[in-house]
Amino acid sequence: MTVVIKAILVDDEPLARQRLRQMLSSHPAIQVIQECSNGIEAVQAIEELSPDLVFLDVQMPELDGFGVVEAVGVDRMPPTLFVTAYDQYALRAFEVHALDYLMKPFDRERFDEALERVRRWFAGPTDHQNMEAMINQIRKDRPAADRLLVRSGNRHLFVKISSIQWVEAEDNYVRLHVEGTSYLVRQTMAGMLERLDDRRFRRIHRSAIVNLDFVKELQPWSSGEYLVIMKDGTELTLSRTFREQFAEWL
Repeated sequence: MTVVIKAILVDDEPLARQRLRQMLSSHPAIQVIQECSNGIEAVQAIEELSPDLVFLDVQMPELDGFGVVEAVGVDRMPPTLFVTAYDQYALRAFEVHALDYLMKPFDRERFDEALERVRRWFAGPTDHQNMEAMINQIRKDRPAADRLLVRSGNRHLFVKISSIQWVEAEDNYVRLHVEGTSYLVRQTMAGMLERLDDRRFRRIHRSAIVNLDFVKELQPWSSGEYLVIMKDGTELTLSRTFREQFAEWL
């Protein structure tokens, strides 16, 4: 059985992504699960899909390759092959633990050499069965995110997860309430809850998630529901559906 390595391709040039796909077609052990045309899409894909490997361009609109690494976090970034036309970033790439640095245009021999480096990194001196176990362990041990990348006007900002007071559902988006301001993020409530620290955040309603560090008190209300009073005075509803989230408090 072939061990499958899940990969995403990140490049703002469609032809570059197409060429990578074509060259990967002779490497069935690597499965492309997503293509991204900019750094913002890449960060979202890495957070949501947890790939095992990233093919990453450097110069891209909105957020460059190193911005992706910074947004995800060097310790959380999956093994990465930088693929770029610029040689001046090679040292910096290896400083953030890149597996290899492919200079465009590269031939198949150079590409296969890079993938052999990937294979050795995952397998090391171990056999096939242990390689699969190693990949599974890497997926399991990847640290949780400690910040999120959000958009504010024409800027992109890093928001510490610990500073998010509560999360509100808005159609196909969620609104992060953070210290007197808020940010709209395209995400579902369930998807956002997966990205938050489950020791700190609780869903209290189909349209609200709270950070326990910012909850001041709970007050009995009506029909088995409770008022959740936040430290800034915001009043939210703890519905009966989610009461078990606060069983130890109630």
